[in-house]
Amino acid sequence: MFDPMVMTLVLIAVVFGCLAFTKLAADMVLMAALAFLLLSDTLSAREAFSGFSNPGVMTIAVLYVIAAGLQNTGSVQWVARMLLGMPKSVPNAQLRLFAPSAFLSAFMNNTAIVSMFIPAVQDWADRLNIPASKFLIPLSYATILGGVCTLIGTSTNLVVDGLLQTQLDIHLRIFDLAWVGLPIVFVGGAYLYFIGHRLLPSRPNISAKVDEIRQYSVTFKVEAGGAVDGKTVADAGLRNLRSGYLAELHRNGQTVTSNIANTVLQAEDELTFIGAPETAKELRRLQGVTPLEGSIDKLSFNNHDRCLVEVVIGPDFPNLDQSIKECKFRTHYDAVVLSVSRGVDRLPGKLGDIILEVGDTLLLETSEQFVEHYRYRRDFMLVSALHDSTPPDYSKAPIAMGIVAVMVMLSAMQLLTMLEAGLLAAGAMVVTRSVNGSKARRSIDTSVLVVIAASFALGLALDKTGGADWISGLLLPLTTISPLVALIVIYVLTVILTELITNNAAAIMMFPIAVSVAAQSESSVLPFAIALMVAASASFITPLGYQTNLMVYGPGQYRFTDYMKIGIPLSILVGITALSVIPVVWPF
Repeated sequence: MFDPMVMTLVLIAVVFGCLAFTKLAADMVLMAALAFLLLSDTLSAREAFSGFSNPGVMTIAVLYVIAAGLQNTGSVQWVARMLLGMPKSVPNAQLRLFAPSAFLSAFMNNTAIVSMFIPAVQDWADRLNIPASKFLIPLSYATILGGVCTLIGTSTNLVVDGLLQTQLDIHLRIFDLAWVGLPIVFVGGAYLYFIGHRLLPSRPNISAKVDEIRQYSVTFKVEAGGAVDGKTVADAGLRNLRSGYLAELHRNGQTVTSNIANTVLQAEDELTFIGAPETAKELRRLQGVTPLEGSIDKLSFNNHDRCLVEVVIGPDFPNLDQSIKECKFRTHYDAVVLSVSRGVDRLPGKLGDIILEVGDTLLLETSEQFVEHYRYRRDFMLVSALHDSTPPDYSKAPIAMGIVAVMVMLSAMQLLTMLEAGLLAAGAMVVTRSVNGSKARRSIDTSVLVVIAASFALGLALDKTGGADWISGLLLPLTTISPLVALIVIYVLTVILTELITNNAAAIMMFPIAVSVAAQSESSVLPFAIALMVAASASFITPLGYQTNLMVYGPGQYRFTDYMKIGIPLSILVGITALSVIPVVWPF
């Protein structure tokens, strides 16, 4: 009844419209499109679901587990603290941030890097007395640029490589993209260093709302020989946290009150912080300090199985009107009380001597199973876990980074495929307890995988129904002029689509068009495929085109126009660099 090609083109236009101009979830939109292609007999079941078995998609899933291992061990924070330092100017500070961000993003998921760097960068900006808005967009751009350098740097690279493998039996090596990626990183870094910082807004950092009702007082002590032992309070980043502030410093029973920011920390110093519950989460992620409550080491589960939980004492709590010490809270609940909040008042005296009352809010360090076990019990009126509050196991950071290094080496030497090396690395992360099994499963973002896998159906339908050949026919006059002109058009179209919809969907839908254009111009497909990888990742103009841009949008207090102001020149520079290098390294 309907021409399959026309129907497919209309369907793709509808998908584009839904993704760009509505708030519908991308996975729902693309699965609906897949269902339509299947029910209309445009694709067979095997064809419609072929994306779910694509090696590129499976590699992305495996890399989520590897990224979780790096996050769980605090590897990124560990590297960041060593490399960021205390630069004196905004350009130098941006360079100190750009280099490690770009390097790390070449070997792990961009989103994981940005999510771990945001709080570290905000704290770093506070210590430098520079607005965080000067750093967060460059952070996102650095991870995008660095991701172009290797095959595993972005999900887009893996997706296009998967298409090359399954459809054309072309296999890229892990560092093949470095020929174009490194010049792009150099050009992008130089632009941000000399020009970009002038175009970025200067907006005050968001102050923590420490006057809210849920205000806690938590005390940590300095570990002997730890990361902050011998540093000043200011240099250690402890003067003002994002969610609280240092109220008191106790040493040998005396309270230090004068010039506290420049006080050199010593082993066993007791630091009392006041702030929101996230204050304890920040401190538990910091090397060199540990909760003063000694019972923390007596909990019956490993460090990486812990999290922070808030509970509200209810009228049926069995130990009302008893102190924390008297009711043996740790023994009974396998949880350590870090702080107690009662209204807006700060409770005096030692923590263990506080008499518990109905309505008290307790901040606990306990296991992840505590919430499920006590959520529906009558002991507490409310049980709520703090998101992402597991303290990193820094002792395993070298192991996790070593696993990633071996994975890269095995793939680079072509001893294993990227998927095989990734599977071994993910298994090693679990075996070495860099991440446990339950966290490994939860780390896999299934909605992203569904979006990517379902997009394959649209690309396949475009190819099968002749839509790709029809579109490439429209571009045929350009190929007769020069394959380079066709390459430029493919690149620009992909950049535009990436800014409107997801980067992976743009690459997948443009892939059959690029292959058809290459065939009609009797050119190699490789320059077009590499251009797709770069263009689909090079999203700098809007916060919508790439997830990392959206992640820094709120914390940096940015406006939509901020991205356009700094992103349009960067996008043009990256495009010129890529289109100059690609035909030289991968001739037509």
